[in-house]
Amino acid sequence: MDEREQSLRTLYVALAGGAALWIATMAATGRSEAWDSPWYWDVTYPLCIALAALLGYLTPYRPWRWGLAIIMIQAPVVMFTSGNSWNLLPIGIALFLVMSLPAIAAAVVAARLRRWRDG
Repeated sequence: MDEREQSLRTLYVALAGGAALWIATMAATGRSEAWDSPWYWDVTYPLCIALAALLGYLTPYRPWRWGLAIIMIQAPVVMFTSGNSWNLLPIGIALFLVMSLPAIAAAVVAARLRRWRDG
């Protein structure tokens, strides 16, 4: 499998993973927005960061994309699942961008570890 195909598959996993984690948190907690629950901050958000690190390790080509994708997919998910927050979209996008920084960092560090290990 070439680098482009691997990157595309990893992007799909990142997008699906980020969306699934948001939706699963909503379903498990009964909240209309996952981040309204402490579970999001205690469980889901760390899992997003861990997923970014795993994907960065497995696909170390421009790994910042994985952390960004995992967190940023949650913005459209919240918009479509909550239904009434469209006026807050610019603030939400800004918040998700800031929230993506630890996930991006985790993916980059894991990718560097992979490249160091591989020599």
